[in-house]
Amino acid sequence: MEHKKTYHSKTIESDSGPIIVEGPLTSSDLRHCTFHEKLTAFRPANKQFQALIEIAELEEGRILVCRDGTMIVGYVTFLFPDPLERWSTFNMKNLLELGAIEIAPGYRGLKLGSSLIEVAMMDEMMEHYIVISTEYYWHWDLKETQLSVWDYRKIMEKMMSAGGLTPAPTDDMEIISHPANCLMVRIGKHVPNESITLFDRLRFLQQEKYKSQKKV
Repeated sequence: MEHKKTYHSKTIESDSGPIIVEGPLTSSDLRHCTFHEKLTAFRPANKQFQALIEIAELEEGRILVCRDGTMIVGYVTFLFPDPLERWSTFNMKNLLELGAIEIAPGYRGLKLGSSLIEVAMMDEMMEHYIVISTEYYWHWDLKETQLSVWDYRKIMEKMMSAGGLTPAPTDDMEIISHPANCLMVRIGKHVPNESITLFDRLRFLQQEKYKSQKKV
């Protein structure tokens, strides 16, 4: 499968000036930017910036950013699922995971997260993918926002819905370990039926294993 990428952008007006939401960006594009020091949800800012550059160099990797001048103040990543995760079990070349999304404090409240996902889905190539996002409450910034897990879950669902992702059932042990966790899914209109069937098996992999064991 050829992983074509087509650039799109939109402008968000803010009190401090226009914020550009754009991508997918190349690693060269990213190196011409600076990275907000408060983008530390997953690792220290400098290491996270390097991780984004490395993802942008992957054939399937997609990085979209929110940019205030030359400073990246938000980003979202799309790439193949981690080889150690269940979502890579069938090595599906048309399954992408929304791996991380983050907006710097001070830039929240502008719906930049929704805009990132919306712009990502402007690329017609995304209609050839199944896109997933695994939402775990322990990754959410509950301390900074002072929101309950349920209010944060509502915000996450609304943000993901901007790109057409909706909650989907699964028997993944981490997701079902807490009722606020969820699997969000978007199936592109050009995804073949056989891929959808395979993905349905993937969502309920534990049930499939259990049935196989019972037969034995």
